[in-house]
Amino acid sequence: MMLRTFTLLLLCIWLNRGMTSMAAVESQPELWIESNYPQAPWENITLWCKSPSRVSSKFLLLKDNTQMTWIHPPYKTFQVSFFIGALTESNTGLYRCCYWNEKGWSKPSKILELEAPGQLPKPIFWIQAETPPFPGCNVNILCHGWLQDLVFMLFKEGYTEPIDYQVPTGTMAIFSIDNLAPENEGIYICRTHIQMLPTLWSEPSNPLKLVVAGLYPKPTLTAHPGPILAPGESLSLRCQGPIYGMTFALMRLEDLKKPYYYKKPIKNEAYFYFQALKTQDTGHYLCFYYDGSYRGSLLSDILKIWVTDTFPKTWLLVQPSPVIQMGQNVSLRCGGLMDGVGLALHKKGEEKPLQFLDATSNTGNNSFFLKNVTYRDAGIYSCHYYLTWKTSIKMATYNTVELIVVDKPPKPSLSAWPSSVFKVGKTITLQCRVSHPVLEFSLEWEETTTFQKFSVDGDFIITNIEGQGTGTYSCSYRIESHANIWSHRSEPLKLVGPAVTGFLPWNSILNEAIRVSLTVQFLSLLLLVLWLQWKCRRLRLREAWLLGTAQGVAMLVILIALLCCGLCNGALTEEIEIIMPTPKPELWAETNFPQAPWKNVTLWCRSPSGSTKEFVLLKDGTGWIATRPASEQVRAAFPLGALTQSHTGSYHCHSWEEMAVSEPSEALELVGTDILPKPVISASLPIRGQELQIRCKGWLEGLGFALYKMGEQEPVQQLGAVGREAFFTIQRMEDKEEGNYSCRTHTEKQPFKWSEPSAPLELVIKELYPKPFFKTWASPVVTPGSRVTFNCSTSREHMSFILYKDGNEIASSDPVWGNPGTSTAHFLIISVGIGDGGNYSCRYYDFSIWSEPSDPVELIVTEFYPKPTLLAQPGPVVLPGKNVTLRCQGIFQGMRFALLQEGAHAPLQFQSASGTSVDFLLHTVGAEDFGNYSCVYYETTMSNRGSYLSTPLMIWVTDTFPRPWLSAEPSSVVTMGQNVTLWCQGPVHGVGYILHKEGEATSMQLWDSTSNEGAFPIINISGASIGRYSCCYHPDWMSPIKIQPSNTLELIVTDKPPKPSLSAWPSTVFKLGKDITLQCRGPLPGVEFVLEHDGEEAPQQFSEDGDFVIGNMEGKGIGNYSCSYRLQAYPDIWSEPSDSLELVGAAGPVAQECTVGNIVRSTLIVVVVVALGIVLAIEWKKWPRLRTRGSETDGRDQTIVLEECNQDGEPGTATNSPSSALQGVSVEQTVPI
Repeated sequence: MMLRTFTLLLLCIWLNRGMTSMAAVESQPELWIESNYPQAPWENITLWCKSPSRVSSKFLLLKDNTQMTWIHPPYKTFQVSFFIGALTESNTGLYRCCYWNEKGWSKPSKILELEAPGQLPKPIFWIQAETPPFPGCNVNILCHGWLQDLVFMLFKEGYTEPIDYQVPTGTMAIFSIDNLAPENEGIYICRTHIQMLPTLWSEPSNPLKLVVAGLYPKPTLTAHPGPILAPGESLSLRCQGPIYGMTFALMRLEDLKKPYYYKKPIKNEAYFYFQALKTQDTGHYLCFYYDGSYRGSLLSDILKIWVTDTFPKTWLLVQPSPVIQMGQNVSLRCGGLMDGVGLALHKKGEEKPLQFLDATSNTGNNSFFLKNVTYRDAGIYSCHYYLTWKTSIKMATYNTVELIVVDKPPKPSLSAWPSSVFKVGKTITLQCRVSHPVLEFSLEWEETTTFQKFSVDGDFIITNIEGQGTGTYSCSYRIESHANIWSHRSEPLKLVGPAVTGFLPWNSILNEAIRVSLTVQFLSLLLLVLWLQWKCRRLRLREAWLLGTAQGVAMLVILIALLCCGLCNGALTEEIEIIMPTPKPELWAETNFPQAPWKNVTLWCRSPSGSTKEFVLLKDGTGWIATRPASEQVRAAFPLGALTQSHTGSYHCHSWEEMAVSEPSEALELVGTDILPKPVISASLPIRGQELQIRCKGWLEGLGFALYKMGEQEPVQQLGAVGREAFFTIQRMEDKEEGNYSCRTHTEKQPFKWSEPSAPLELVIKELYPKPFFKTWASPVVTPGSRVTFNCSTSREHMSFILYKDGNEIASSDPVWGNPGTSTAHFLIISVGIGDGGNYSCRYYDFSIWSEPSDPVELIVTEFYPKPTLLAQPGPVVLPGKNVTLRCQGIFQGMRFALLQEGAHAPLQFQSASGTSVDFLLHTVGAEDFGNYSCVYYETTMSNRGSYLSTPLMIWVTDTFPRPWLSAEPSSVVTMGQNVTLWCQGPVHGVGYILHKEGEATSMQLWDSTSNEGAFPIINISGASIGRYSCCYHPDWMSPIKIQPSNTLELIVTDKPPKPSLSAWPSTVFKLGKDITLQCRGPLPGVEFVLEHDGEEAPQQFSEDGDFVIGNMEGKGIGNYSCSYRLQAYPDIWSEPSDSLELVGAAGPVAQECTVGNIVRSTLIVVVVVALGIVLAIEWKKWPRLRTRGSETDGRDQTIVLEECNQDGEPGTATNSPSSALQGVSVEQTVPI
């Protein structure tokens, strides 16, 4: 028998797991019945659905897990009604309701069961508690009857009469059990009846078992044959306790609301059998036992059960390097997600494992050691889980590692950016690269034997001043484990200078011709304007207007010329905005019949965007099958059931966001009623001599894969069940590998059921241009809303570019024909969204030839997951030349991590993790490694959604710790019995501090400080606390780094603080109209000063900085002054007053000096005013005179002749004669009368 159980043990389970309950869980809607026949409610039923906390625009009623009807009210409301009418056999069943919110459809309400007419609805029953079910706790038992004005009865097994009853005003009753005791344990049920008809009862609710925990010791739970098994295999869980005759119960944490299994014991233990395991049986199990009075034990330890057809992938890391010199030692570090499972090291070509690690030593960080390696140890290694029991689980490895044993490390590659041809005034960056960690790179110049450059990152900047940069270069490197052995040199790379002979391109000639012609026009117009202004200094108004117009036109032409010169100076590179499509969803199929999936098929659609509202499934591109709201995992299920001929066709799905719909997913083709879905085959661009992976997507889990080549009968490659897709690898692509390929899938067990072949994929090796240079202008780790620009360039001219995201083309750029030299394209994302992350790359092409794909750039969009923590090992302060490990600790498993340095353009390192953390190693740190570091983790399957950046960690590369600073709070001067805290503060984080007192041998220590400051409290201070203190860093790791002490702080314990000093500025003698500033200074910070004047009872002034301004109005500032101060932390304690200071007034010679100065200033002012008046009078006489003369034509107007102010420009002319005004060039203006 299995009982539906809501036990208070559940909360205790969550506490034992250390989980924090979610603060805000989406509330369910409330469903109830209303009827206008209180004596016979089944005669007319209306169901009401109410949202708990928000208005909604849509409500949905479900019957027997299928959609019955939905209501779209004309306005948003809290509740709606669904009319059922008279209850008949056709409308009996299980009812639930949902409401629509901004995240989609809500969780359904509790289940209402309407049985046959003439019966009340069956109530539901559950327990509510806020504390674990220990004796003395309070428990509420809730019973929901669906109708109002019912009587609720609570029954307990063993009692014939109800133990409690209630008549609530609503539809639910709450029965409280206070001070829980062992006698309250047992099985409870709830029933209802109508108040006016006490004989008409509802069906009993499901029984509820109440168990009081913690009265007996906890049992042990073990799995046989083991905790990791494949689907379909059998499992036995054994729960053993110390007491005989108990009843045992088994629970799974992932299904706390579901019934648990219980069994009678065999002596003091019980066995729980799983005949055929399913993947959904994976979870965390625990057990407990109880006696006949339902007094329970503590819970057992949690046992994790894995049900999988493929082990989680393992990873393998070689230290110190995969390139090792003969005779050295190497460690192969193997890890995975599963603890408590053995590991085995395999070498390709060997039948048996080379080494084993037992299950007890596997804690996620294990190493195999190879000592004194020889050439026989070279090869490809991998690690697998090693089980001591039999199972059919497939083993999978995350990566393989090739161990190379050499006398010299292999040669690196050398490339030039942006090209191998120098441009005038530009530099070239030579990039020396190798696939494993390197201690140092070296660059050699063949033309000069003494030339040699060194670099840690492999980048060398070459200039071409006076042609000194051209020539042939090569590079080599050395690794840390063999610092005295240099590798073989790379292939030589030749750098050439800019072309100085031969014909220039036509566009360059045209560019220069335009610039020269515009320059000549500018100089000609400028000379013309200057000549006109010099030659014609006296012009009539009409001529002056013409000259002004000519000048304006000339300046306009000059401005246009300058703009043209600017435009001709170089072609502007256009930024191409990327219109990001809504991320493409993923479509796959699931079934519970592995050998015959067509018997029950469910299609799933998942979106990488967190803002997806709904999913839509389409058939054959046009037919709308169904719409589903997005779940919390941003996915939706579309059950098809058993396949029929009507189901055959091509399916794909879309995801709907607020204002957009996504691109369709890959098409899933169902071709028959007893055949597997047709797979899809794809591959990257085949490049001669390189590895190629062919992807075959089979849509279902647990299938086998086979790769076929046209013309061959047998498969060229086969893979077992590896998930929904498989990757076939061609190690080296050559001409013989060209051809048409297809793939098929089959069921895992025989007799195999095969799918149809996929569409053929043609692999052809084409001649390709070299790959372009691809990068982002800023860091590829961005926050949502940031602006990102991708730069794709090549040294070839007139190329078109294509931008790819995760292998799909998203933008393109046409060639720029007017710009000589390199080809460049800029692709712009104006505002990055969560779904815009991913792996970006680019290619270029001309009319017929494409380039190789560029190196990918991983765009990481942060602020989606919680931030990780970054720690330095052994510590954040490192000696130059030493190594430091930065551990980035995340929250989720299987993420990829990136290490960033403040000021760096791109992440320094990337690592993928099988667990929740990775270690980044900084080799032989130097001054350039000093700075702030942070890390981020992100998922690689869903648009590189990343976490927040970790808190920055400062790495100090120095032989001496920085000096900390010691201060006292609230003050270094305190009174007896008070408390004081000494704060030791410094810039280094995560380091302990130590406090020294002068004259004492022992010190106070503060270990493992998590902030950048250490607090040393001194309570109830006394005379023994007086003294001089200092502090310093105290690292908790062995380090030869020197430690500097802080400043010395003297702690003073006194009844009164020491007296201050008082001084006057600029002097103690008042001058006429001047003030004096009195400056009071004390030895302590955080004080308030007061100034006192002899003869006044109250203090004169208060000041926090100790400056007091004293005036001498009517002689009131003269006298003796003193000051004192009080501590702001202790305002009742005043210091001793300072020595008095006397201020005196001005008299005699001082006053006479002021009077003489005023007389001198007044005399100078009068002289300046008189001189200014004389100058104005002289200028007034030279002002032009107005003269009038009659009109000589018809007497209809008069002319006003204006004479110039200065007519001495023409030698020999009279200055004041009228005739001279007519002889010269005059300005005439006709003025109407």
